Amino acid sequence: MLLSEVTTMRVGGPALNVVQPASEAELVAAVRAAWALGDELLVLGAGSNVVVSDAGFDGTVILVRSRGIEVLAAALGTVRLRVQAGQPWDALVAHAVAMGWAGIEALSGIPGSSGAAPIQNIGAYGQELAATLIGIDFLDYLSGEVERLSAAELDLGYRTSALKQGREGVVIAIELELAASAEGVVAYPQLASALGVDLGARVAIADVRAGVLALRAAKGMLLDPTDPDSTSCGSFFTNPIVGENFARGLPGEAPRWPLEPDGPDLVLPLGSDEPARVPPLGSGLPARAARTDLVKVSAAWLIEQAGIGRGFGLPGSRAAISSKHTLAITNRGGATAEEVAELARYIQAMVLSRFGVHLIPEPVAVGVQL
Repeated sequence: MLLSEVTTMRVGGPALNVVQPASEAELVAAVRAAWALGDELLVLGAGSNVVVSDAGFDGTVILVRSRGIEVLAAALGTVRLRVQAGQPWDALVAHAVAMGWAGIEALSGIPGSSGAAPIQNIGAYGQELAATLIGIDFLDYLSGEVERLSAAELDLGYRTSALKQGREGVVIAIELELAASAEGVVAYPQLASALGVDLGARVAIADVRAGVLALRAAKGMLLDPTDPDSTSCGSFFTNPIVGENFARGLPGEAPRWPLEPDGPDLVLPLGSDEPARVPPLGSGLPARAARTDLVKVSAAWLIEQAGIGRGFGLPGSRAAISSKHTLAITNRGGATAEEVAELARYIQAMVLSRFGVHLIPEPVAVGVQL
C-alpha cells in the first residue's frame, strides 16, 4: 500500500506492513505485537495531520478503524461519552449536534479521527477539545497496559499535549462531557459575523455547525474531492505565541489576540524581550500561570505580508498555497512529500526573514524535514 492513499495530503511512499484492526481489542493486540517485534510503528487514523516521506515507512502501519459512541452517563444537564479512537471526528460532532449535546459544534469539519483529537488538542472558532475532554484510554508503551489518563495529565496546550511532546503509546478511546443543550455560545468574531449575531450570543448548535462548515468550505478546509484546495493537511502552521513587547513591534494592522490567564500552556516566545512566565510541559510547575505578557499572532497574516499569496508555488513544484487560504499547503496533483516540505521551509524562511518569527508546522512529519 502507498501511504499517499491513506493521507489527506496524498503524499507518502510504500508501507512495509499494514494492519487494519476492526475493534479495540484487535487494535491493542496489533500494537502490542508490533512493539514485541521491535517494529517501528506508525499509527494512522484519518491521515489528516501527517506528511509522510516519499520513501514510505519501513515498519508497521496500523490503520485505526475501531468506531463507536457510547453514552456513559447523563445527568444534571450534561452527558458523558466514550468514543472509540477510529470514530471520524466530524461524524461525532454531527451526532452530538443531532442529539442536542453542546460543546464541540464549533469543531465541525475537522477531518481527523477522534483518537487523534487530544494529541494536538484540536481547536477552531472559539472552542478547544480541552474544554470538554475528561480523559482517554491509552495503551502505554512503557507498561504495555491500557491506562486511564485524565485530561489534566495530558498537559493540553495550544495545539499540543504530553502525547505530542513525547509520551509514547496509542489512544484507544476518549471520554467527553458535553452540555445537554441545543444551544451554544458563539465565541469567535468571524463566526459571530457569519451568523449575524453578537459575540457571546447563544445560538442553536445546528446553526453553529452549519456556519462553521460554510466558513471551512470557503477556505478549502473541508475534504472535498471536487476541490483541489482540500487536498491538504488543513492549517499547516500554528499561530505563533510571542511576547507582548515583540508584538508591539509588528505593524498595527497585524491580527493579534492577548492570551487569557487560562490560555494555552505551550509558549513560543519568539523575539520576546523577557522570558515567558509559563512553565514548560513536564516541568512539574503549575500549568496555569498569568499570561498578560503573551500574544497570539496570525500566521496567515505573517505569511501574506512576507510576500506569499494565495496560490503561490515554487517554480516546477506541484505543491502550492491554497487559492482560498494562505495557511494551507495543498497538493495540486502528483506533488511529492519533498515538494510539500520544500514549500513549507520556504514559507518559514520568508516569515523569519521579514518578521523574525519562526513558524511551527502543525502536521506530524514522518521521514521528512518540515
